[in-house]
Amino acid sequence: MTQPHVSPATAPALSVRDLRKTYAGGVEALKGISLDVAPGDFFALLGPNGAGKSTLIGIISSLVNKTSGEVRLFGTDLHTRRDEAMRLIGLVPQEINFNFFEKPFDILVNYAGFYGIPRAEAMVRAEQELKRAQLWDKAKTMSRTLSGGMKRRLMIARAMMTRPRLLILDEPTAGVDIEIRRGMWQTLKEINAAGTTIILTTHYLEEAESLCRNLAIIDRGVIVEQGPMRALLSKLDVEGFIFDIDGTLPAALPQIDGAVLQATDDHTLDLDMPRAMDLNRVFATLDGAGIRVRSMRTKSNRLEELFVRMTGPKAAPQPETAA
Repeated sequence: MTQPHVSPATAPALSVRDLRKTYAGGVEALKGISLDVAPGDFFALLGPNGAGKSTLIGIISSLVNKTSGEVRLFGTDLHTRRDEAMRLIGLVPQEINFNFFEKPFDILVNYAGFYGIPRAEAMVRAEQELKRAQLWDKAKTMSRTLSGGMKRRLMIARAMMTRPRLLILDEPTAGVDIEIRRGMWQTLKEINAAGTTIILTTHYLEEAESLCRNLAIIDRGVIVEQGPMRALLSKLDVEGFIFDIDGTLPAALPQIDGAVLQATDDHTLDLDMPRAMDLNRVFATLDGAGIRVRSMRTKSNRLEELFVRMTGPKAAPQPETAA
């Protein structure tokens, strides 16, 4: 069924309807998926290897031909108005695909030229994007000498040269250490806060939980869960906490019915408890055992638990039916 025309002012940033892709040999990579991404959203697309994420991104960015279905970008049909739709998006692929024997400044300026941006304007934008990516001091350095994290940031800077309304990031922090990754998170937050819609695929689930407001989990070609991050995480009936203890833990820990309390070292406790349990009860039990809590923090594995639950061996996704 053809989607009714929606005004660009009110249209989703991305609207996918009953999208299917069957490769040669009959392999169904996408089995009729549908989803919407709102303008200005920071959206996570999650799934195990082979789930269909790369195929979906390939179709949205016109690198892969769909078998059937509909894709619209800000109300613009990707199939019938491809050139117009493609001007709305920027893509940061998994693979580093710029010329290592070019300088970052030239890479950005030349990329802008492919999109008809005048050279004078491209040079201004290149400086802006390299400064935002904290690469301005490397602008005239041969790009092959950049570190892995710098190369990743350069990919994001290049995608932003066309001022896309939708930025698609396919594993943008793969292979970089946590300190560099967190710096990239800040850059992406700034890009999103300035109004650019972002779709992120990542295997770092704490990254998705930290950055994204909405998500979809895809498995074996179908979307098995989608919605607001907080609402989906609230489905979990277990909460996890880390307690930093003042002093040294006793040899024997107190028992708390319905909860699992473990020592990770002499000064740290790991707690898993039912969401309905009163945390004050836990504190009272610890206090009664002479254990003083100095600080606590929430464990960051909630999204991982949801992901495993949705995509594990017992999960049996069924193709979606069109609304």
